[in-house]
Amino acid sequence: MTQETINQIIKFRDDRDWKQFHNPKDLAISISLEAAELLEVFQWSGADISNEGKQEKIREELADVVNYCVLMADVCGLDLDEIVQEKIRRNNEKYPVEKAKGKSDKYDKL
Repeated sequence: MTQETINQIIKFRDDRDWKQFHNPKDLAISISLEAAELLEVFQWSGADISNEGKQEKIREELADVVNYCVLMADVCGLDLDEIVQEKIRRNNEKYPVEKAKGKSDKYDKL
């Protein structure tokens, strides 16, 4: 995601004076609710795990999740690039390729 896109998300919020409603608790709730709406796309689909015919709804809900994540990072004073890069580094340590490749085991079971 570019800084320009992040700035647009924040500007959208600020133009409407919504920052006053955006605290970490409520943003975390919103992230969870939007993630649940994303999951709802697949509800009752049985063995059907593909995204065929669901792409537009997935795009919409995923964008909502990402937007709230950007706003959460802003309110908490976190740099998204920094925290994601750090998480990648930690995951590389927990899931070294030679142990984790092709496996779905949790890191403590590798």
